[in-house]
Amino acid sequence: MIPRYSPKAFVELWSDRTKYEVWLEVELSACEAMEAAGLVPAGTASSLRDQKLKLDPAEIDRIERTTRHDVIAFLTHVEKLGGPAARWLHRGMTSSDVLDTSLAVLLVRASDLLLERCDQLIAALAARAREHVKTPMIGRSHGIHAEPVTFGVVLAGHLAEIKRGRVRLLQAKREIAVGKIAGAVGTYAHLSPEIEERALAALGLAPETVATQVVARDRHAAFFSALAVVAAGIERLATNIRHWQRNEVGEAEERFSVGQKGSSAMPHKRNPVLSENLCGLARVVRSAVPAALEDVALWHERDISHSSVERMIAPDATTTLGFMLERATSLVEGLVVYPERMRENLERTGGLFFSEGVMLALVEKGLPRQAAYEIVQRSAMRAFRGEGEFRALLEADPELRAKVAPSELAECFDLDHALRWAERLVERALQS
Repeated sequence: MIPRYSPKAFVELWSDRTKYEVWLEVELSACEAMEAAGLVPAGTASSLRDQKLKLDPAEIDRIERTTRHDVIAFLTHVEKLGGPAARWLHRGMTSSDVLDTSLAVLLVRASDLLLERCDQLIAALAARAREHVKTPMIGRSHGIHAEPVTFGVVLAGHLAEIKRGRVRLLQAKREIAVGKIAGAVGTYAHLSPEIEERALAALGLAPETVATQVVARDRHAAFFSALAVVAAGIERLATNIRHWQRNEVGEAEERFSVGQKGSSAMPHKRNPVLSENLCGLARVVRSAVPAALEDVALWHERDISHSSVERMIAPDATTTLGFMLERATSLVEGLVVYPERMRENLERTGGLFFSEGVMLALVEKGLPRQAAYEIVQRSAMRAFRGEGEFRALLEADPELRAKVAPSELAECFDLDHALRWAERLVERALQS
């Protein structure tokens, strides 16, 4: 990923130094398991650990330019540093034992970083949902005024979505926490399932149920799909913020800091640049999913068509989502809310959003639903054309007046009644 969208923790995670350190840990864990099985002289792994080998990524890359094989280059470098004891590393193993197992370790670590950032976004959304649980605003369907909601309820919907995304991410972490130390085609020809289990347990992983030369890639496809769903949830939030910030709406906006500039040409501009950025980055995270799905179908026991893909999408997708979660949290925490404008927009249609309540009152008086609908729609369309206020037009309608008393009509226009469940809805999201 480019530095602009790369949190430091992810840069370090996906660095060459971290990669080779994890490779070495995989080799040493396997070596220790082989020692326990009597296949390798006792103390081999500890002697290598005691040397505190200082891996040099640049030297490994230099060797790879000759070997054209990254794992062989790595092992050549380790053997040079570790001396005779290093000859026992990689006994009975194949490159994918190292690559797939280390990738699992790195993806688990990336998951932990993402889950931590999910928790921060969840906390920010929860705080703002509580703050605005009773702040009324108009709900919209098709972008058009529908019925009242509260801003707290709207944020609670986003909160619940991110919580669900966190659950999926946690499940994806569990599913990806799988490695293999099973040899060339996964049959343990020179190893054993017990060696594998012992080595992987030391790394916090479980064995692949039935490995080929690689860990099955449906696991990775599920992992990247989980990332994409979280990114999509952030995008939905960002899309709403972009709409709320429009001048014609003006219900909420991104915090505009002192010294910030919105346009190189127009000094008055205050643009929803953070939200737009999140929408764009969500596309990057989602783009990993088709590639991950394409990686599932490999030839027979393996090919390496998946390898180049994962070298790109693993760091890019996890790093981008990590950045998105951080930015979304900051955005929610700093979101400037305008309750007065929400109320103004709510009242813009003169109470037309109470139409369903009036229709139901007529139904309760015995009218067929469609007949009731037509009576209410008649006054609503006149109000839209500017021929009077909705409630006054209803009161003047003889068909409605014959069925609904003025006091009963007044009850249909009770905003508090319409929003009486807002606190329960927010609480439900908080407790989910």
